[in-house]
Amino acid sequence: MPTRLPAAPPILPGLAYIRPLGSGGFADVFLYEQDMPRRNVAVKVLPSDVRDPDLLRMFNAEADVLAHLSAHPSIVTVYQAGISADGRPYIVMEFCPGSLSQRYRVERIPVPEVLSIGVKMASALESAHRAGLVHRDVKPSNILITTFGTPVLADFGISSSLARESADEMLAMSIPWSAPEVVSEQTAGSVASEVWSLGATVYSLLAGHSPFERRERGQNTREQLRRRISRATYTEVARTDVPPSLQAVMARAMSRDPAQRYASARELGDALRAVQTEVGLAATPLEVAADEWAPGERSIDFSDSSLRGPARPRIERSSSRKLHASSGMAGLARDEDTDISAPTRSARSAIPWVLAGTSVVVAGVAVLTTLLATGVL
Repeated sequence: MPTRLPAAPPILPGLAYIRPLGSGGFADVFLYEQDMPRRNVAVKVLPSDVRDPDLLRMFNAEADVLAHLSAHPSIVTVYQAGISADGRPYIVMEFCPGSLSQRYRVERIPVPEVLSIGVKMASALESAHRAGLVHRDVKPSNILITTFGTPVLADFGISSSLARESADEMLAMSIPWSAPEVVSEQTAGSVASEVWSLGATVYSLLAGHSPFERRERGQNTREQLRRRISRATYTEVARTDVPPSLQAVMARAMSRDPAQRYASARELGDALRAVQTEVGLAATPLEVAADEWAPGERSIDFSDSSLRGPARPRIERSSSRKLHASSGMAGLARDEDTDISAPTRSARSAIPWVLAGTSVVVAGVAVLTTLLATGVL
């Protein structure tokens, strides 16, 4: 997909624009500073010219999915969503300063760290699956790193319901980490295909490249990768510090036959935890909600392509307050906290309060004089 320049950042209430963070196939991400409470946030915005129902549906689904799941410690947190003054849908999310997008290609990530990341992502996927949802795009670049160094799963934009798959399901994939049945378009996503993608992601973090990628130039077109994945023969990671048990876990997760893989993301997480114990590491907690947990009263409508959420028809400014000169987009953002907690009073409305205060003082002096004259004081 050709690189697209990001659109202009929208003016959003209570948020001051700082800089762009990135631009994807159908959305831009910007860094803002939130005024109250004060913190940096990432804002994902659709370009102003996007009216494609499929993209609007995906955007709405991402906001709803994150609202269901973002309390999980290994899933990125969403704060709010709405429509900007110029009509663009946006999602305000936790700002994560890092990702695994390129790190695994330039750095030899230690095995203990990869095992921990794998268990955490298994926890996140298991929680999504229990809520009836599949992510459908698990890969290194969708694992972000928070300011506290914690990996979190992000970008649920092409997620879908496990109960909803149909012939007209929109097919979206990242070929190097997609299962054979997804590449051959037999399914748009399932628990089994998510197990494959997580196994392929763990493989990539260890190997420094995706499982079926070749080092030679011109050998990694989409069609070439499709053919290799459809044959799906596991090749071990060429690292002496990767234990045989971990090689076996990845080989099973990436079995060509979905029935031969781990039955759930939790099973894969448990297998990775067993490797941790075998090599003398503390097992990473597998954080999964209890069986009694329900994701919420209202299910997610994956067919909803409407513009919804709080919309601001114009940028509001108080005419009774002097506007301070400022430059850049930050100067155009509304100071939400000041507008709510410190409304401007006119001089006329203040006069009755001044007169009332004066009357109280005069009455007090008169009473004091009478008490002194009568000898009470």
